[in-house]
Formats: sequence, C-alpha cells, structure tokens
Amino acid sequence: MIKFRNNEYQCSMELTLALIGGKWKALILWHLGDKILRYNEMRKILPNITPKMLTQQLRELEDSGLVKRFIYTQIPPKVEYSLTQAGKSLLPILDSLCKWGLNYANEFEQSEQTKDLDLQGGSVRT
Repeated sequence: MIKFRNNEYQCSMELTLALIGGKWKALILWHLGDKILRYNEMRKILPNITPKMLTQQLRELEDSGLVKRFIYTQIPPKVEYSLTQAGKSLLPILDSLCKWGLNYANEFEQSEQTKDLDLQGGSVRT
C-alpha cells in the first residue's frame, strides 16, 4: 500500500498512472520537453484536446509537481508552462515509450503483411 497526498494506491504502477495516465498528460509532458510553452501554443500542438481538458490536465500536472506555471504580471496576463525537475525526469521514460510504440507498430505492420501474403498464396495457418 502506498500513500500519496491522502490517497492510497495498491502499487507503484497505480500511483504512476494516476500521475501521468490518461490520453493527454503524457503528451503534454512530452511536448513540453525542454521547452517553455504558452497555453495557445499547446492548443496548436494538441488540436484535438478541448480547452477545458487542457486546463484541467495542466492543473493536475501542476498539482502533482510535474509542471510549473509562471504568470507574468502584465495586461493581458501571460502564462508560460514548463517542466519541473520531476517532470524532466520522466522524459527518458517517455522517450522509451515512444520508441516502443514505433517498434511495435512496425512489427505489427510486418506481421499483417505476412498474413496478407499467406492468404493470397492460399496457405492456411492453424
């Protein structure tokens, strides 16, 4: 049992997925990388995310200590987002996940092509 911020998790993977899981958090972290981005820049990079969801995910990542938000005191307000040290520590892991996905997709496509060739040649796998 792991306790983190008044929540209990059965294992460390459950905690990790609570922090970076879902459709958007890992993508936000990945695109921030070593860059500083403003809200509208992230909207352009992630065109399929709704403004409400982007705001929610950024707040959760900020609350988790993975993303920091810097607000400039000017009119109109200017807000920039970047990774904290903890967020940056995820980059090698996200890079490994990205490479795994590419390798998996390539292997899957090759497997599908082999199946198609087998079907065209009339052989049947059992």
